[in-house]
Amino acid sequence: MLRLRQVVWVASDLDAAEATLAGHFGLEPAYRDPGLAEFGLENLVMPCGEQFIEIVSPTEADTSAGRLLQKRFGDGGYMVLLQTQSLEWVRVRVNQHKVRIVHEAKGEGIIGLHLHPADVGGTLLSIDACDKSEEWPWAGPDWRDHVNTSVVDGIVAVEIQAADPDSVARTWASLLGCPFRDGALRLDDAEVRFVPARDGRGDGLRAVDLRATDRSRAGEQRMIHGVEVNLR
Repeated sequence: MLRLRQVVWVASDLDAAEATLAGHFGLEPAYRDPGLAEFGLENLVMPCGEQFIEIVSPTEADTSAGRLLQKRFGDGGYMVLLQTQSLEWVRVRVNQHKVRIVHEAKGEGIIGLHLHPADVGGTLLSIDACDKSEEWPWAGPDWRDHVNTSVVDGIVAVEIQAADPDSVARTWASLLGCPFRDGALRLDDAEVRFVPARDGRGDGLRAVDLRATDRSRAGEQRMIHGVEVNLR
């Protein structure tokens, strides 16, 4: 199993980002992780069906999120989190590919390996495993109470931009053991596209595609805090 479970934005104004996502897509915050304070961050996690959008925002100087805001000239994509059943194969593959694990995130019933973006390419990638695969402890214990599918009900694709998208795509495909065809990496429930970086912001998470339950809005495209959001 290799699912796209969560995407992360970085924003300078957390409240503004929350209001934008709620206003456009009806998403509701389910959890704010107090443990991020030790990293100089605040966050919120919003369910999108059984997947999640997280917004992180720096509260102190010299954080990784704050440096990314400066490097990419403002709000934008920050991280992609994939879910698998066990991390044993991940540890083997990262060693084989000489990919550094920059952080091992541990929560109650979940572990995530954050892989160095310089080694993987494109954006910060986390591969996570839960004790109970249907749960997602990063979203808190009662996230299902905050699911609102009136506008969207899932994340069907992400798009990564890079100076050399073909090289980044090959690295991801080899590391993850996923098929790559027609310009996209195929996960169990979504796809990851790779495109050239042409906006002067460098490598990063460029776009997110959401599945529209309100079919009158399919085809809609909006720039949301530095990330292009497409309704499909």
